[in-house]
Amino acid sequence: MKIYVVYDSEAGHTEQLARSIAKGAQSVPGAEVFINHVNKANVRELAHMDAIIWGCPGHFGTISSGLKEWIDKLGYLWANGTLVDKIGAAFCTTVTIHGGIEATLLNLITPMLHQGMMVVGLPANIPENALYGSYYGVGVTSPVEDANDELIQSLFKKGLGLGEILGKRVAQTALTVAAGKQMHALPQQDHKGF
Repeated sequence: MKIYVVYDSEAGHTEQLARSIAKGAQSVPGAEVFINHVNKANVRELAHMDAIIWGCPGHFGTISSGLKEWIDKLGYLWANGTLVDKIGAAFCTTVTIHGGIEATLLNLITPMLHQGMMVVGLPANIPENALYGSYYGVGVTSPVEDANDELIQSLFKKGLGLGEILGKRVAQTALTVAAGKQMHALPQQDHKGF
């Protein structure tokens, strides 16, 4: 099972979140995780993945230009239905509390829905998510350089923990979907006489 994590990062906070997501995915036996900055990521590799997780810093409540340009290259995959039924998830960072995290996450999952992907978020039965997370993926408030704000530092560290949980949930979901596909691919047995 192959999972691709693609991220855009400017100050390094989104990369840290991407790496925590990859770590969570790698904790699931059978998961092979690939992680790339958007400048090095190749959209053609997505055809060979079971799950795709992408994220970026939120720019005024929407996708960063670097990741948006990369997503805009997915047209031929859409035309061929290549990403239909693949698992997808999103993540983002902002530098202010309520700085557009949920708006950015919604903008990140919209292209996945257009591709026919199955989007995975975090449910409320994860206590940390209910307290300071988001149901649409993982959104983290990042510390501004040289700021010594304990609340922001704490939220960022807790957000990295939620990143690991999201990565693990995506990998487990991809395994479940793959197992279901294998079951349906098995030859049908004749059940006459039962």
